[in-house]
Amino acid sequence: MSTVIKIRRGLNIPLLGSAERILQKPPLATEYAVKPTDFHGLVPKMMVEEGTRVKAGSPLFFDKYNPDVVFTSPVSGVYRQLVRGAKRRILEVRIEPHRENDYVDFGAGQPSSMSRDQITKKLLQSGLWPVIRQRPYSVIANTNDKPRAIFISGFKTVPLAPDLDFFVYNQENEFQLGLDVLGRLTDGDVHLSIHAKETGSKAFLEATGVRIHRFSGPHPAGNVGIQIHHIRPVNKGEVVWYVDVQDVIAIGRLFSKGIYDAQKIVALTGSEVLKPRYYKIIRGAQITAFTGNNIREEEDTRLRYISGDVLSGEKITPDGFIGFYDDQLTVIPEGDKPELLGWLIPKINKFSVSRTFFSFMMPWKKYRLNTNIRSGERPFVITGLYEKVLPMDILPMQLIKSVMINDIDLMEKLGIYEVAPEDFALCEFVCPSKIEMQSIIREGLDNIRKEFE
Repeated sequence: MSTVIKIRRGLNIPLLGSAERILQKPPLATEYAVKPTDFHGLVPKMMVEEGTRVKAGSPLFFDKYNPDVVFTSPVSGVYRQLVRGAKRRILEVRIEPHRENDYVDFGAGQPSSMSRDQITKKLLQSGLWPVIRQRPYSVIANTNDKPRAIFISGFKTVPLAPDLDFFVYNQENEFQLGLDVLGRLTDGDVHLSIHAKETGSKAFLEATGVRIHRFSGPHPAGNVGIQIHHIRPVNKGEVVWYVDVQDVIAIGRLFSKGIYDAQKIVALTGSEVLKPRYYKIIRGAQITAFTGNNIREEEDTRLRYISGDVLSGEKITPDGFIGFYDDQLTVIPEGDKPELLGWLIPKINKFSVSRTFFSFMMPWKKYRLNTNIRSGERPFVITGLYEKVLPMDILPMQLIKSVMINDIDLMEKLGIYEVAPEDFALCEFVCPSKIEMQSIIREGLDNIRKEFE
């Protein structure tokens, strides 16, 4: 048995509303959307006009700066609307679906008999290339790069994390085929990380052609960036790729069936969900298709819908669309009501990292937390809190400050190539100064990328 990598620093946030292992298939959504905003750094150029009939796998737009990377429709139907934001930025490409899906046939393929170029071409044509992302920069992988290795996290530790064992159930063959495809894209290893105690699926435990690593510990142990850091950190000049579990399955389906099958499982979670559970949907679905009457509605409580988890997900509207990379929809109270005396009143129904409330005496308790950050931005002072929740051998406060003053050399020395915004989500959560660390890290990565690319 392989050695267990124990993550000792971190924090599990005990929220109400984890999903039961019940899978439902909701009716077809009224609309589906591909959102260019899901892909950082993308400048989309449309390939179709409004009113065009499309199939699942038909091209919709491409990346202006990398024309080979095409984004395709997840369903067959009619391209109805292009939603724009400020400065005419494209926010959503909306599609009205047909009742029955019709697919573009890309042809099945056996990866062992295909060259790397042939595999890359198939992934590009189908629109599945964007599921492969890279470190550094946490953006869509560059097709011209040869990654040092490819990483897959087989478990999640984010608040209300979905069970990835449940995702791969009855899809073990597609998952293994997806691993075989990824293995042809690198001269290095494909690394699969699993939980030392909780992972039980044979798809993970008996996967072939990969190096399996066992992890234990609190969040962010399930973050692929933390796993890369503890397996083999990314240095300047190196590139590694990473792929989510359900995207590995989608790649496997492409090579077994020859189609872009955009079905995925999404966990509906959060304290405001009446019956948290899993739903089998098509990527980009309008969330009303599976939220339905399953959301608690109170006259005096506004809700926040988050595509993803509460720490690093994206706020969307109640009739918005699930994000391209997201396998979780979280619904929590908005937290827009003032509180008399705030933290000065002793309470047991609020979670605190610093033992401000008596709730620290009840480690088993779960909480109905809202989005209220209880104050504005304060002076950025040394507290030692960030090092307690970020299990990386870097100096988080110093790195953040180097980004804020745009010191490229110092950013490099402090480990900017290793990190992504999600790795600093817990630091942002515990930050007494209320600094938006994730956006600062993203700014630093963008500045580094502009400097050297």
